[in-house]
Amino acid sequence: MPSGSNPEHSSLEIKLQRVDRIYRPGETVQGSVVVAAKDGWSHQGLELQVTGQVRLQQSLASGSMNGFDSVKNLQPVVMLDKRLSIKAAGRFDRGTSEVPFSFELPGERLYETYHGVYISVTYELVASVERGGLMARPLEDSKEFIVEVPEPAREEAEPEPFEITPANLENVATATSIPKFSIKGRLFHKTCPINLPFTGEVTIQESEVPIKSIELQLVRVETVCDAAAGKTAKESTEIQNIQIGDGDVCRNIVIPMYMIFPRLFTCPTMKTKTFTVEFEVNLQVIFADGYMVTEGFEIDLYRGR
Repeated sequence: MPSGSNPEHSSLEIKLQRVDRIYRPGETVQGSVVVAAKDGWSHQGLELQVTGQVRLQQSLASGSMNGFDSVKNLQPVVMLDKRLSIKAAGRFDRGTSEVPFSFELPGERLYETYHGVYISVTYELVASVERGGLMARPLEDSKEFIVEVPEPAREEAEPEPFEITPANLENVATATSIPKFSIKGRLFHKTCPINLPFTGEVTIQESEVPIKSIELQLVRVETVCDAAAGKTAKESTEIQNIQIGDGDVCRNIVIPMYMIFPRLFTCPTMKTKTFTVEFEVNLQVIFADGYMVTEGFEIDLYRGR
């Protein structure tokens, strides 16, 4: 209903009923468009555009300039595209009015919201109104909402042990020049519910050289396929780095690994013909002499019900 006060400026604002803006396939999205009409004005109708798409980019190393790779934008994958007329042409009286809206999300073929470097899955609302009068410019507002796509629970696997020594390091010509050390541990799960932390434990059994730091690094691996050009680009980028051990830690003491997956920057592992999003966790042990040992673990993320 319009209020009696007269706003300083005319504007639109989208408000969703859910404060967290999180929805799941098949659910109903409800909210309203708040219209602030200075002095009142006629309009050609209030519309709401609903979009959901996967934006894809390819890094082009051959076009690198000044140390930065150029990027090629590919045709997005459209999952949702609808336009709703939520108020017919007419007039908004001076003051503030709320126009409600409601629509249902498809029950399938939606990917989870994800903000990556070369791949982004976004869902957006755009409200717009054409005002009457030659000098009146259109008004517009946009708001992103978040889609989570749950899956059936996976079977719990046994904890997976690992061991890192100079003898089992990869891509090393000789182990004789590497300081003697022995690192053991285990991962509690490599198939990980995204709403629960990544956990495990690591123990420094011995090390000839003092240790400076022990860190957990979360990495996303994004692959984009350009079918028209017959090219596939695969890029790895760091999401976050957490220190779990500082300084020359005590030997034979169990150090817990605990990492929460950041919202939006991670998603359930996605594999399609056009793109894939996968994740890895690197355990990094940095020695005081600058030498660093890295052990990588591929993990499979999913969102349980």
